[in-house]
Amino acid sequence: MQRKTVDRKSGSSRRNFLKSTGALAAGLSLAGTSTVKGATETLALNGGPKTITHPSAGTAAKWPLWGKDEEKAVLDIVRNPAGYGQIALLEKEWKAFINTPYAKAHCNGTGALTAMFFALDLPPGSEIMVPSYTFFATIVPMRLFGLVPVFVDINPRTLNFDLEDAKKRLTKNTKAVLPVHWIGLPCEMDHICDWAKEKGLIVLEDACHAHGAKLKGKAMGTWSRMGAFSFQCSKPLPGIEGGMGTYQDKADYERATTYGHYGLPSSFPKDSEYRKFQGTGLGVKLRMHPLAAALVRSQLRGLAERTRKGAAQVRRLNDRLVKLPGLYEQTYGRSDMERLHYAWNMLFIDEKETGMSRAQAVKALQAEGVRTSNTTYRLQHKCALYAEAKWWHHAPVIPELPGSEQANATAMGLPYFTSEVPELCDQYVKAFEKVWAHRKELGKA
Repeated sequence: MQRKTVDRKSGSSRRNFLKSTGALAAGLSLAGTSTVKGATETLALNGGPKTITHPSAGTAAKWPLWGKDEEKAVLDIVRNPAGYGQIALLEKEWKAFINTPYAKAHCNGTGALTAMFFALDLPPGSEIMVPSYTFFATIVPMRLFGLVPVFVDINPRTLNFDLEDAKKRLTKNTKAVLPVHWIGLPCEMDHICDWAKEKGLIVLEDACHAHGAKLKGKAMGTWSRMGAFSFQCSKPLPGIEGGMGTYQDKADYERATTYGHYGLPSSFPKDSEYRKFQGTGLGVKLRMHPLAAALVRSQLRGLAERTRKGAAQVRRLNDRLVKLPGLYEQTYGRSDMERLHYAWNMLFIDEKETGMSRAQAVKALQAEGVRTSNTTYRLQHKCALYAEAKWWHHAPVIPELPGSEQANATAMGLPYFTSEVPELCDQYVKAFEKVWAHRKELGKA
């Protein structure tokens, strides 16, 4: 069945993104800016009035947002600190929420990923394909089990796993792929899973940003054999700290649980090979704090509504911003994706098409009061750890990743507004229109 697409200037093809758009830029240049909104206004950079004057401009992205339910949940535990029942309740609710047969709460997302790598039970030297554009926890715990990361590029317009690049990096030692759903945008798991099945590869997911995000109605974290989520304080489900592993197979669940939870093997069926490790576990202690579980449970009850409202507000802003020449948003343009937003509303600038540099645009926007920056993210393959062979069973190959570099050269992060601020969104649009109206003079500066 052919998928439907939504044209939001996604430019999801790396090839299209990396090639010149000179013809369009030339046409826009000939059109001039005399009729563009904001053309007659003086930029704040040049002494004009700031566009962003809304009183909530500095607080509209505040997170987390705790309420009376969270306060009551914490106080109930403080007043009655008996056991770890909140953890079991969260696991039960999480399984129902994303429709997975097994789930295990961990002390954080890093713990969930570490237990996942242990549960794989792969021989040392096995390779796992993973993007470099990610947090260290997606990769570094591999070294504890002799696993070797194969760095894969990202699509610079989605910030997600580039399947075409992965195909070029496949070796006889590759055993698994581990895409990351960056700031709530699902990877194209249907295509990734089809290719992985063809090549006999295990599919894993880092869904630490993608709580409740879906593709074709199926939740992130359930497309794979195992998935990991984070409940760290900045995440869409904040528990201050916490994580969750999801598992399709009982054996993976039992092995991952035994690695970090010494007190749970006795709960496994009598025929489980891990039941005998009750009281010792197999490595470390990864138990979630019950206060974190209580906070996540409270936040989970409102997640769907927050996600809906947040997405609607992003559309109020981005549907107008992406009409500006050379400005793009993070999307595949697929109507069968349900994403959430978290931390950033990521935009990208095509400097040639726009006629000004990212730095010039950001400087002018900041002067107008827009909270934005020349956004870069630490690329893992450039970190010292991966260049020193002594830390690895086999030293990782350090590649060239042009898509990752392109993302870091073009991204402009806007705040993700966590409260409803339509007037502020309108002011952001006006500020962008004002700066874009003066892009020719900014580009000459």
